[in-house]
Amino acid sequence: MPVPILKQGDFLIASIQAALTDADLHQLRGDIADGVGRWRSKGVIVDVTALDVMDSFATRTLGNIAHSARLRGAETVVVGIQPDVAFTMVQLGLTLGGIATALDLEEGLLLLRERLKARHGRVD
Repeated sequence: MPVPILKQGDFLIASIQAALTDADLHQLRGDIADGVGRWRSKGVIVDVTALDVMDSFATRTLGNIAHSARLRGAETVVVGIQPDVAFTMVQLGLTLGGIATALDLEEGLLLLRERLKARHGRVD
């Protein structure tokens, strides 16, 4: 099931609506990398609010998405990690390795704007 990726100004927003297969996660990674280049996006938000489980592969893939986007010049923020998911990730030793997180989409957009302002001195 492909994940919809919306363009919002300089940002891409990928909203995961259901559990994804490994193939879906690979496709998402490629789609975001392509989108960052095609639309010259400065930021990416991956919304995982709908997920009630995040396994090691999904966590690692989110890290790969963020790293790939960063290499292409875009910041990434993961938003909407549910409390039970966060607790389970901690219990299993799964981390997002320095990837920015935020409570919700609104907070994620604010965080991206602040980071871009700090990096570039302004946001277009």
